[in-house]
Order: sequence, then structure tokens, then C-alpha cells
Amino acid sequence: MLPNSGSLAKIKVIDASRVLGGPYAGQVLADHGADVIKIEPPAGDETRGWGPPFLDGAASYFLGLNRNKRGIALDMAQPAGLELLTQLLADADVFIENFKTGTLERWGLGRDEIERRFPRLVHCRVSGFGADGPLGGLPGYDAAIQASCGIMSVNGEKDGTPLRVGLPVVDMVTGLNAVIGILLALNERATSGKGQFVETTLYDCGVSLLHPHLPNYYLSGKVAGPTGNAHPNICPYDTFATGTDPIFLAVGNDRQFATLCRLIGRDDLPADPRFVTNRMRNTNRDALKVQLEAALAAHDCATLADRLIKAGVPCGAVRSIDQVVADPHTQHREMIVDIGSYRGTGSPIKLSRTPASYRTAPPGFAQHTAEVLADHGIDPDRYRDVLPGLDAGLTDTAKTA
Repeated sequence: MLPNSGSLAKIKVIDASRVLGGPYAGQVLADHGADVIKIEPPAGDETRGWGPPFLDGAASYFLGLNRNKRGIALDMAQPAGLELLTQLLADADVFIENFKTGTLERWGLGRDEIERRFPRLVHCRVSGFGADGPLGGLPGYDAAIQASCGIMSVNGEKDGTPLRVGLPVVDMVTGLNAVIGILLALNERATSGKGQFVETTLYDCGVSLLHPHLPNYYLSGKVAGPTGNAHPNICPYDTFATGTDPIFLAVGNDRQFATLCRLIGRDDLPADPRFVTNRMRNTNRDALKVQLEAALAAHDCATLADRLIKAGVPCGAVRSIDQVVADPHTQHREMIVDIGSYRGTGSPIKLSRTPASYRTAPPGFAQHTAEVLADHGIDPDRYRDVLPGLDAGLTDTAKTA
């Protein structure tokens, strides 16, 4: 466990979000020192049950998004629960939520009321499509957004059917954009003294990921389709067979291409009129792949990948998850975090003076309720009816979710 030396050590965050985008944003802030209080509904964040595998009743999915937070459970649908929430917000810097559109308004705590009562608060909302517009207020989940915003249409094998990207890329980018928005708003508050509303939607973030396909469409009018692992603009930028395992070559310029060809014994290829520039290689990519794979068949993937990258040719052996975890460079970059029985993924954001720290494992259901209330001078008996798990800590419901 590391001491909290993070750049956000004086920032207090109320994280009332669930599932992925909002909780991921909260964890990024927590890793960098913010005091993040995670508020779960009486049934708990649904990702507690998104397993197996489980650790102490919580699914790995939940554990991956809620490190360094203090956890309480609160029934905000009741007036007393909403009153307690407002007490927690009174000295907070940031409020993260992803309630269904209209929920806070129905509870009498909409955007305007939050701004009136807490003028310095940065209020961040994560939603599927935003509150207005043709799709305003409708629910959104990562894979469905991948489909509707066009990501699936460009993912998959050439001439094959569209495929979902094999990780929740839209949710995670939405969470990261939420962090960016929060930090922008906090920076502006230092001058104005005022908070503001920050919104990130899965749909907007999904559309924003369509590079270079949208710029290509703007300029050419051509609609992209799946191309397998090949890049639409760069060649060779694809997976290639070797004598053992597949290798990914990411050759971005003529110098790298010449180095690649020299190291695989094909010095003649850069002078071939079909392959002299990236534009020509793109035009003749199928012929180039045949030539490259014929030469690569004589090489061991791991050995060749090591030689190429040390010579300045971006590449990588296609590896499995367990190989990534075991890699010495993964360990060197502190990308694996162990806190007792908890293992998580480290922060990719490295700061020289105020680094991320890993202080506490994800909280058990309602684990820190008494502690958080004591910090705010709140009598728990007054709100006992809206504080599930106040006495029991991790409830039987959460254990068996």
C-alpha cells in the first residue's frame, strides 16, 4: 500500500454512478488521490454480480472499477436518503452520476437545483445518449452503442460480418472523457469560483472513436467496412504469419519498411515500384502480403519481434492475456496492483511528483457507511431506514448477488 501523494488529494468526490463509465472515472480520480465516496443503491451496483469469478462475494467486474473508494449504501429514492445525499454534497467538489434521465429531477434535485444549492460543485453525468435530441433519455450499453455508432461496421474480418470490439471500449473512453471534463471544470473553477455541469455520453464518445474512418468518409465519400487487422490508410499494418506464431507489423514510414525488409532478407522490396511509398503499398497491399509472408515463414515470431522492435520497426507478437500479465515490462511499468487478496490493473497515467497510489481494495457493500457519516458529523440512527447494510457491512444480498 502506498501513501496518498496524489495530485487530487484535496478533492472530494461523491460517486453515485453504477456499472462502468462512471465508476471507471471515479477510480481514475481516486487513484490520483481524490477521496471518492461510492454510493450504491440498496441492491448494490449490479456489477457485483457480473461473475464468476468472485472475491469475497464481489465479481471481478466490480473489483476492476472501484479501487481506492469508500463505500456506502443509500436509498436515495426516499426523502431521508435524498436529504442525506445533499449533506454529503455540501462539501464535495465533484458529483458523478448516471441516473436515468429525469430521475434526479423527479427527486427535486435536477441540474438547476444542484447548481443553486452547490454553486462550486462540478456535476458530471454519464448517459447513453444525453437528455435531449431524437434519442435523448434512452438507455445505452457499450455493445449496443458500438453497433449504433458504427464501430461494429468497421470491425471484423474483411468481407465478414460486423463484430463487437472485444472489450467495453466505448464505456471506458466515456469514463476517461468524464475525467477530462471534470479536470477541465475544476481548473476553470480555480479562476471563476464556480462549478459547472459536465456531460459525457456513450453515443458521442463512440462517434468520436471513428478515426480515421470518419475523416476518410468526409474526404472521399466512401463508406468503410471491416478490414480484419489491416489498417485502411497504412501498409504494411496488419497481422502476418511467421514460421511459428502470428506477428503484427505496424510500419508507418518508408524507413521502417526498408529496415523490415532488410531484417527478413528482402532488401529488394523497397525498390519494387509497387512498394516504394505507403500510397503504392496500400494500392498493392495483397501482393505485398504474399511477398512478406513468404519471407517471414523462415522466422520464429518471438525472436523476430525482438529484433525488429529493437531496430526501430514497431511490431508485436500476438499474445494472450496471461502472457501480458507475466511480461517483465508489465511488471516494470507497475501495471499490476496487489493489495492483500485483491489484484488489479495499475494506472497508465504516470506523474513524476504526484504519482497514482493504490491504498485500498474495492469496498465491500456499505463497508464505510459509519466512517463516512462520522466524517460529516451525521447521526446514523437518524437515517437508519435509508442506510442498508449500516450494521451488517457486507450483506447477505451482496454476498450472493
